[in-house]
Amino acid sequence: MTDFEAIDALLAGARQEVPLPPADVRRELRESLNLSRSQVAQALGVSPSTVGGWEAGRDPGGAVREKYAYFLEGAQAKLAAETGEAAGPPGAEHVVEPETDADEADESRDGTGETGEPDEVEALSAPRPCVLCGMPARHQVAGFPQHLDPADCGTPTPEPVASPAAPSGREEPTSAESRKPAPARRDRAAGPVRVVPVGRRMQTASQDPDLIGAAVAAALEKHSGDLEAATAALVKRAIPDAMALLDETRKGGRYDVVAHPWIPDVLRKQSARGADRIWEARPKWARTELPSGAHEVTALDINGAYLSALKTHLPIGQLEHSTGFDHDRRRAGVHLITPSEWDHDAHLPNPIGNRDEPGPLWVTEPTLRLLLRLSGPKYGLCDPPEIHESFTSGATESLLEKFRVALKDARDRAIAEDDEVTLEYVKAMYSKFVSTMGESNYNRELYRPDWMHLIRSQAFANLWMKAYKAHEEGLMVVRAMGTDELHVIGDWRRVFPEGRGVSDVKVKETYTVGEDIDPTAAGEGDD
Repeated sequence: MTDFEAIDALLAGARQEVPLPPADVRRELRESLNLSRSQVAQALGVSPSTVGGWEAGRDPGGAVREKYAYFLEGAQAKLAAETGEAAGPPGAEHVVEPETDADEADESRDGTGETGEPDEVEALSAPRPCVLCGMPARHQVAGFPQHLDPADCGTPTPEPVASPAAPSGREEPTSAESRKPAPARRDRAAGPVRVVPVGRRMQTASQDPDLIGAAVAAALEKHSGDLEAATAALVKRAIPDAMALLDETRKGGRYDVVAHPWIPDVLRKQSARGADRIWEARPKWARTELPSGAHEVTALDINGAYLSALKTHLPIGQLEHSTGFDHDRRRAGVHLITPSEWDHDAHLPNPIGNRDEPGPLWVTEPTLRLLLRLSGPKYGLCDPPEIHESFTSGATESLLEKFRVALKDARDRAIAEDDEVTLEYVKAMYSKFVSTMGESNYNRELYRPDWMHLIRSQAFANLWMKAYKAHEEGLMVVRAMGTDELHVIGDWRRVFPEGRGVSDVKVKETYTVGEDIDPTAAGEGDD
């Protein structure tokens, strides 16, 4: 076979994918026929969760796409036939086509739009539900019933209203113009439209497929509504689902995620069961003295610590080595530093955590930025650290922002709806996403130990800043632990909002430290 024959054979076998209606229409068609995802999945030879994914925005490919399109087309035809039978009188053999404008009829006959190109427009003998809005449509485009005029889509045609006499010097509108529906106007009572940034543009949030909601619905259906079984199944698949969500949220992003870059030795484990050389600055601090008397201590729980920490400066590409004191805020990575002395242990934890050995140590970008911030004129709490060498790359704070927002929004909805299944699923997604980025057997899709350390350190830095805020607002900081635990004495509600949101705190426990002095007993002791 010659090259040209091979090209001819390739072109002969190539064909365009069968068009599919929008995701919300797919689900509406199935539910209108009272069919479950399991029934559709069994007929198509796929899993119920796969059908749930298609109804959330994913598109099938290959032969299964043709079968799914055939099912949807058949569902549309069945519903349209039922609608036609219900609308017409018993025994009616046809439905009279409503009158159309002459221009509209000509357009339907030659099958061309405004550009003059064929667009497969056909007039329907009976109105069928529009694939975009569900309202009766008199035409179909590329085989799918829909309105030709966007103003008709989803809005009923207004009743004709007598027009006032035109002012002098203006022409009266023609009969065709007077019958054109008014442009669709947004109902002010419908509320605001939530939008999200995508690259340099904004888009409505509804354009993003709800992978989390689809996964939860599929798990509940698969386990017949058993909440515990569905939760266990979702938590088990949290890592691959988190990676799928990351891929979806990175579509249209400005930067590609480098999943397996070269990693310097400082980020590699020193032994099979050992750790690498990065110090994450995990706080484990407790106050050594309190004033005399009894004190009520409140242990506060910081909500979604790792989820909030996804917003941090992450290196985009491969880390590059450099030496010297200068810090480039446009880059991020890990740094070998010698920290300065910390003289505030009596009332605030050390920003680099509890460290027994003096001298240089490898820290992450969030730790270094926190130290530089505290050494600046605004805080003046320490001297700047000395930077010896670094491994950094160009960085951005918004690399995981859409991923974080998708998880946060799902968490907020779950809390508002008292949906513990989704709440546990989302928590497992972001916590396991962070913990398996290093040398893990559970996540082979992403190997970024630098990201893992940076996100953890950002959570520790966030906790330190909350401790500092409490101290500045007059609370007595008693203890700071890990990523999410802060013990304070005083009226903490005037400093931190209470709730379950990621910007709120909630009470873990309250306890009393110390004893009240009995003045009577003290007086008797003097006699």
